[in-house]
Amino acid sequence: MTEKTYTQSPWSLKELFESFEDPKIEETYQTLSKNVEHFETYRDQLSADISTEKFLEMIGKLEEGQKLGYRLYGFSSLSFAANTQDQKAQIGISRVQQFLAEVENRTLFFSLWWKALDDQNAARLLDASGDYRYWLEQIRNFKPYTLSEPEEKIINTKNVTGSSAMEMLYDSITNRYVFKVDVDGETKEMTRGELMSLVRSSDPDLRARAYQELYRVYGEDASILGQIYQNIVRDWKNENVSLRGFASPISVRNTINDLPDEVIDTLLEVTRKNIGIFHRYFKLKAGKIGMEKLRRYDIYAPVSESDKRYSYDEATAMTFEAFDRFDPKFAQLARRVFDEQHVDSEVRKGKMGGAFCSTLGPDLTPWVMLNYQGKADDVSTMAHELGHAIHSMMAEEHNIFTQHACLPLAETASTFGEMTLTDLLLERETDEGVKQDILFGQLDDAFATIIRQIYFALFEVEAHEMIANNASVDELNAAYLANLKEEFGDSVDVSDEFKYEWVSIPHIYGTPFYVYAYAFGQLLVFALYKRYQEEGESFKPKYMRILSAGGSVAPIPLLAEAGMDVTKAEFWQGGFDVIEGMVDRLERL
Repeated sequence: MTEKTYTQSPWSLKELFESFEDPKIEETYQTLSKNVEHFETYRDQLSADISTEKFLEMIGKLEEGQKLGYRLYGFSSLSFAANTQDQKAQIGISRVQQFLAEVENRTLFFSLWWKALDDQNAARLLDASGDYRYWLEQIRNFKPYTLSEPEEKIINTKNVTGSSAMEMLYDSITNRYVFKVDVDGETKEMTRGELMSLVRSSDPDLRARAYQELYRVYGEDASILGQIYQNIVRDWKNENVSLRGFASPISVRNTINDLPDEVIDTLLEVTRKNIGIFHRYFKLKAGKIGMEKLRRYDIYAPVSESDKRYSYDEATAMTFEAFDRFDPKFAQLARRVFDEQHVDSEVRKGKMGGAFCSTLGPDLTPWVMLNYQGKADDVSTMAHELGHAIHSMMAEEHNIFTQHACLPLAETASTFGEMTLTDLLLERETDEGVKQDILFGQLDDAFATIIRQIYFALFEVEAHEMIANNASVDELNAAYLANLKEEFGDSVDVSDEFKYEWVSIPHIYGTPFYVYAYAFGQLLVFALYKRYQEEGESFKPKYMRILSAGGSVAPIPLLAEAGMDVTKAEFWQGGFDVIEGMVDRLERL
């Protein structure tokens, strides 16, 4: 059988809707309205002694509505990602956010009743709830932080024109940026994705110019972007700490992730203690590329002169092969995403930068966004995002409420997928220079995924506190620069324009404290991958169990099944020991 070839293209959203003019959009809004009207009739039937049949009927109706909402929101948000300047998509997102806030308000009575239900009757209903069980347990975890129904309704309505509007404004402003850099004597206009490919150039001057241009553009708007952030942070504190009573701003994310504060505190502390491993690595890398000391511009510099490129078709073939070698099912699921035209891989002006995977429910294949430019890290990004898609598809036997893993576990399949690809690349590569680049690239990625993200989280903790005490944008810039100086110690020179880096990080705007999930996922995968190398085939069922559970089991007991205790500092230290082993290996080269 001839291997199918793939070319770069936008994605198709036809499974959702044909266009913003599609009459099915209005029909879906009407169907969802009727669904909500029907659901509202349940209000008077809620009581402590409700039958399990009636309870499950209600949840089924709620799930039907959720599926329709996901389709409407998914179509608008994916259209917006494909072209952030598309006014129909901007209006579509605003409309669906407003509508879904109203839906949430009208169905809110159910979760409020469920949180308030006595433990004995809750246990009775939980025992009969099957795959909905963990979702229902999670709702009850928020019982101490729940307000009255009128207050909850006000918050839902306020978010549409408050934090959600602020996030969209940030995306609209930053995704229209055009960057200008002199390359080979010619001034080129670039998207952020194209500009960032230059920071991996073998030309140190070009790397510096790329970063300087990035922060020149963001720096010009820093006061505005900083104000947007200040408002998002104040909103987060007003709602979650002042009104709901969470212990701290980061506790909100920890509760959503169903992880005790102590576990995340331990992760942050162990990472801080191990920063020296990366200082060692940066000094080693400086020597390797003939510099006395790295500048922040040089962190991702290649160690060889080789500028190897991979065609899009080569990238897909290698990714499928890497997945197939681990398990044929993984490759089969990855192909499904391409075969259903659910990948947007082109680089276009106005298109959202970066990459992501969007899961809109168990009955739909996930959509994957890439900005593919042919470098080795673009191939890794492809494997990473397809890993997310595989994770979702492995869990598609679950319902819409329990398919999606919590954020820290959501990075498991993606990072594991990248590691299978790296093994294949190292095995195949004959050029020693390229091989060395791949090994150094692994450490670069470990830095970007663990240290960089943890220091973002540490900055977020500090910034939330500073903003509560009326800090200015300039003071936040200074705090961020101080954070970077700790992160790099005496191993890297950090120039002043990096004080604007924080305003260029979308995650801290859109999903406060998301970033530690990357470090959690990467360190977890180092532990899992080490087990895979030691145990071989016998390891697979444990790993498959983690993926196929999706969000139907709490993270700590799920990982405990595979022999992982994330509550202990020793577990996290084990991940850093793997990284130290990688540095030792490079020092011996």
